[in-house]
Amino acid sequence: MDISRDEQRVLHALAQGGRIHPIKDERGKIIDIECYNRDGWIMTQCDMTLFRKLRRRGTIASKNGGPYLITRRGILMV
Repeated sequence: MDISRDEQRVLHALAQGGRIHPIKDERGKIIDIECYNRDGWIMTQCDMTLFRKLRRRGTIASKNGGPYLITRRGILMV
């Protein structure tokens, strides 16, 4: 599977210990995200479109309502 540069950068940052925090509305729907690298800096290339793409491909996942982390499939793609 071919991935873009931005996808590769985000997955690489997540593989090193980064995370994606979803911002939800009062109904629990994700309206925005904040992507952090392992040092706590916000990554600007990660937007909602890229987030949806990564989630749809199964490269990131959330457990028990926590932040989104890289999955085994995501590690294999990097």
